[in-house]
Amino acid sequence: MTTEHFLSGNSIRLLKNGEEYFPALETAIDRATHEVFLETYIFEPDRAGIRIGEALKRAAGRGVAVHLMLDGFGSRTLPEAFVDEMERTGVHVLFFGQKISPWTLRRSRLRRLHRKLAVIDAEVGFVGGINIIDDRNIPGIPLKGENIPPRFDYAVEIIGPLVSDIYHSVKNLWILRAWMHFQKPWKESASPKSQSRSGNQSAAFLVRDNLRHRRNIEFAYMHAIGSAKKEIIIANAYFFPGLSFRHALLDAASRGVRVVLLLQGKVEYLLLHYATRALYGKFFDSGIEIYEYHRSLMHAKVAVIDHHWTTVGSSNIDPFSLLLAREANVVIKDDAFALELRASLIDAMEQDSRRLLPDSWAKQPLALRFLTWLSYGFVRFLTGMAGYGRDHEFR
Repeated sequence: MTTEHFLSGNSIRLLKNGEEYFPALETAIDRATHEVFLETYIFEPDRAGIRIGEALKRAAGRGVAVHLMLDGFGSRTLPEAFVDEMERTGVHVLFFGQKISPWTLRRSRLRRLHRKLAVIDAEVGFVGGINIIDDRNIPGIPLKGENIPPRFDYAVEIIGPLVSDIYHSVKNLWILRAWMHFQKPWKESASPKSQSRSGNQSAAFLVRDNLRHRRNIEFAYMHAIGSAKKEIIIANAYFFPGLSFRHALLDAASRGVRVVLLLQGKVEYLLLHYATRALYGKFFDSGIEIYEYHRSLMHAKVAVIDHHWTTVGSSNIDPFSLLLAREANVVIKDDAFALELRASLIDAMEQDSRRLLPDSWAKQPLALRFLTWLSYGFVRFLTGMAGYGRDHEFR
């Protein structure tokens, strides 16, 4: 069931929120000499989008081959004038899929590009959950500078042999989509250098697509959970796992493993928010700890297991990510990295979250229970309507 192909010799740096990610990404783009690939679900022309957009244009102006791939739905509000200006300065822009209605239930149209990847000169790679959008640009809330707490999220910067795997993934997807748009695949550039050892960290790059890698990320999670001896901490913004995943967590708790879930506390998507809460009862019965993050919107998709195994990426644990979208995660086996990420998550739980207690949860109002189970049933219905009605995993 395990699908990871680990490569050693990497140097991997944890980046928390856009305040650490965007400067690192901008610096790498400004150092580019040959080629830049950037994939994102959302590209918003706010402070962050303008900053990264200007870096891409500067690189193109130096003769660097710059490739920007955006999801057609996630970036549907990006003004055409913004895209035209990028292309006029030499940035190659492709959209993945159509700018569809969010209410469509056709499976093919729900297959989105949800990955957040960047590769610069095939030497530096970025993997994570952070879109090109300002941390404080929260839907429905006008920008108020530093008065709004930042969105909670992570990415990693990678230097070393693993970058080659990321590079080939973004390059191959670009070529595929370019041919589908009847465009020349790319601007030719110098061949990338082979990556030598840059550190001591072992890591694997995992993708989810609708061909050969349909369940790679899910299987990696479940293998690590099944092997856990002491502790599992999962922080995930949109959490609605299938039966096998749920049973893996329940089995781990029954073995005496401490299982901790850090989930979204603020309501962003009403239906999924309450559907997730329908799962809490069984988790509580098994001794699983649940925290809800309330300081701001949580967008993280990370996990730490046994202070050694970690994952950072774009994949939520819900039907959209595990059954439909293109996703990308990195799995890292390194004690120091795991302890750093774990410390960040513990701090978020202690300072910015609220632990839910089983006794209080059992006494929730009847109307709230009804809303919770109604949402759960409707999410199952929508999953079936999207073409997974016979998929026993999501029921």
